[in-house]
Amino acid sequence: MPAFLCRLIAPLAFMTLTAACAASPPTPAPPGRLSLPTAATASCRLPTLPETPTQADLERVYVERGAALVECDGARRLAVEALRAERLLADP
Repeated sequence: MPAFLCRLIAPLAFMTLTAACAASPPTPAPPGRLSLPTAATASCRLPTLPETPTQADLERVYVERGAALVECDGARRLAVEALRAERLLADP
């Protein structure tokens, strides 16, 4: 008699477990994170004028600021490229 009950109950139990597993949606993996280059995360330093600037100081700082702005723009572009690459990894 116990063997007969096992033959009846076992298929029902297996069907219930299989149905429960099949009904649960798969959990997606979290998207990958890229590390930003240090140049993209560092703050930009812009040269400033001394307290009493001369014409030479104005010209020097003008050139130094131009170079610093070009460097800052390059760092910003690095950050944007890293963000775009990260989003491409996250989108299926």
